[in-house]
Amino acid sequence: MQSFFRKSNALTYILLILGLVLVWLPLWYMLATSFKVQSAIFELPPRLWPEPFTIQNYINILTTNHFDRYFFNSLKVSVATVAITLLVSSMLAYAFARLDFPRKEWFFSVLLLGMMVPPIMLMIPQFIVVTNLSLQNQWGLILVYATMNISMQTFLLRGIFEAVPRDLEEAALIDGAGSWMIFWKIILPLSKPGLAVVIINSFLYSWEEFAWAQILIKEEAMRTLPIAIANYQGEHLTEWGHVFAATMIALIPVFIVYLIFQRHFVQGISTTGIKG
Repeated sequence: MQSFFRKSNALTYILLILGLVLVWLPLWYMLATSFKVQSAIFELPPRLWPEPFTIQNYINILTTNHFDRYFFNSLKVSVATVAITLLVSSMLAYAFARLDFPRKEWFFSVLLLGMMVPPIMLMIPQFIVVTNLSLQNQWGLILVYATMNISMQTFLLRGIFEAVPRDLEEAALIDGAGSWMIFWKIILPLSKPGLAVVIINSFLYSWEEFAWAQILIKEEAMRTLPIAIANYQGEHLTEWGHVFAATMIALIPVFIVYLIFQRHFVQGISTTGIKG
């Protein structure tokens, strides 16, 4: 029996290592390619270490084509999207989780319809609405990104808020606190794992989204980072060193956000949707 468990544990570790290799090998190849010259990128067999090693791709990226402008455009759009999504979805989730009002479940079901429609199907009506509102700019991106996130994040946060003990809420009511005070002082501080999930999900969605930004943004100065990276792929020549260098730079904010919220994120993934 002990030998069986040893073999099972060994097989588990082997599968985990294989999975780790499958996940990290493409990322490592992308990193290595970002330090290669153009002529070395198409070598066969491909090398997992850049020879010759060069940082010229990064220098070109950071000093030409206004890459810094696109980077901060994406950062501004993503931060604004996260702030709006977090505020609106948390208030909606609090209302659906802790308040009683007529036809609450019906309204919640209608809200969840937003999770069932593929985003690509909404682009034409979204474009018409945004155009009529004269928001063919970064605010149009922020409005649509937040709208597309609110349904899902409200669904996640409702489960988190329902798990908060009602005894705390009742004690606060006895002390004279209202719903707004309970929301800010009790519910939100006790729901950090769920809020971390919302922040990471909303940030990733808005940071990497390409299709809607490509359709809406026509002014070059307002373009976001995914559009800038796509522009390095020409009709006759793709500068893959520049593409991978720009992609590695674009991953930096993603890693930073995850590192900041990783502890709460892991806890939030395990508790999201659990009802008390």
